[in-house]
Amino acid sequence: MQRFIFTLIFSFCLSLLMSGWVTFINLGIGSNFLSHWSVAFLNAWPAAFTIAYILSPSVQKLSATLTRRLSKDA
Repeated sequence: MQRFIFTLIFSFCLSLLMSGWVTFINLGIGSNFLSHWSVAFLNAWPAAFTIAYILSPSVQKLSATLTRRLSKDA
């Protein structure tokens, strides 16, 4: 359950910020900025959640392996 909630919150924050940034880069700040941003966010969040939830175990293992290797080299 903790993994699910973490992924939900993290993907929300990342999708919100990234969709806002990309919308700003592509369109600038105009009268329709918020409506374009909200559409981009609503499309991005489900994809970000699904991808993060699926990849998180592999990324955690990879980061643990890299951390061990880097700490041996230090």
